[in-house]
Amino acid sequence: MTLSGQTMPLEARKCQSLTGRVRVPGDKSISHRALILGALAVGETRIWGLLEGEDVLNTARAMQALGAKVERTDDKGGIAWSVRGVGTSGFATPQAPLDFGNSGTGCRLVMGAVAGCPIRAAFDGDGSLRSRPMRRILDPLELMGARVISQSDGGRLPLTLEGAHDPLPIVYRTPVASAQIKSAVLLAGLSAPGVTTVIEREASRDHTELMLKHFGADIVSVADEAHGRRISLTGQPELHGAGVTVPADPSSAAFPIVAALITAGSDIVLDDVMTNPLRTGLFVTLREMGASIEESETRLDAGEPMAQLRVRASKLRGVEVPAERAPSMIDEYLVLSVAAAFAEGTTVMRGLHELRVKESDRLEAAAAMLRVNGVAVEIAGDDLIVEGRGRVPGGGLVTTHMDHRIAMSALVMGCASDAPVKVDDIAFIATSFPDFVPMMQRLGADFA
Repeated sequence: MTLSGQTMPLEARKCQSLTGRVRVPGDKSISHRALILGALAVGETRIWGLLEGEDVLNTARAMQALGAKVERTDDKGGIAWSVRGVGTSGFATPQAPLDFGNSGTGCRLVMGAVAGCPIRAAFDGDGSLRSRPMRRILDPLELMGARVISQSDGGRLPLTLEGAHDPLPIVYRTPVASAQIKSAVLLAGLSAPGVTTVIEREASRDHTELMLKHFGADIVSVADEAHGRRISLTGQPELHGAGVTVPADPSSAAFPIVAALITAGSDIVLDDVMTNPLRTGLFVTLREMGASIEESETRLDAGEPMAQLRVRASKLRGVEVPAERAPSMIDEYLVLSVAAAFAEGTTVMRGLHELRVKESDRLEAAAAMLRVNGVAVEIAGDDLIVEGRGRVPGGGLVTTHMDHRIAMSALVMGCASDAPVKVDDIAFIATSFPDFVPMMQRLGADFA
């Protein structure tokens, strides 16, 4: 819904093919972390390719409110963001509540950064973010000495957090595989003397560890048990400003990739897509389904691998996606369910309990999106089972529940369904992928 209170519906119709070369927006996870660590560093951090969606811009505003100097500048004909940091533990008390809009990542990471500083800050967001749980972030931060001064029912926003005056290093075993929990603990641990350790049973995204190392922190990550990691951070480092080129977001790339795979005759190229193995579960799964996705021109920046991807229309088949793959593709199951609908045979996606606490209950939303467009789908516990028939009837109206990924996934479905697919509101796409509609139209999508 727009600020004026009016919705922005859109319809996607079957198109001839998708062709062309594009760069999807910068990765949201890297963009948040570059701003936050730049604000906690000494000196200037310059960021190229920052995702300029509302989620990230709200994090930039929060860094300003906490005392960092953040500017959008021209850099050799392009755009770069400059962050002049205040140093570890250097945040100042903000004059007003920090409003994170729709962004759970920005809010939860900044809670961690604030928890290590002797200040008090209020956190708030939109209706969707206010409904999302924060207690599993707050629990370890309270063990480190932070205090929750006020909160809504169930540890939800709006809430006020008082950072620790003498932060304590802890050893914390995360209850679920969550990069947000891990990152909040590590960011708070920057201000604690000694070593803060996070133990994960299932390895989550390692962007925070890679970027902390890039900014000069002493951090070690080693394997723990079959699929886990033990991450140890030595506290009270002096972080130094660093240059960061933000790779293209694989979660955003997922939408044109699936659209090209299911639309006959398509052949597209995506530049500089992050290929961190903890983020590419969707690519692995799609290749298992028979997708043609080729990598070339691989390189590293700030420890993050990236590559050019060429994607061509492919005949897909149903597969079983194991639960242990979920952390590497948790944001991509909605659009994977679209690919599964166009595949031949049954696709079973296991262990999707985390989808129930995203911007919406994405497990139920995925099933509803498919059913209203004539696809047979079942939820069994935390598993999603899609009966693919190689085609999708379409013709449905999809309720987005203020969730940008539902809107984009439904529009991707409409690119190849027999009848058009409508979504009730696309306004929230701007939170993560402001250029989605015009970019897809440049590739050949028929949106109206």
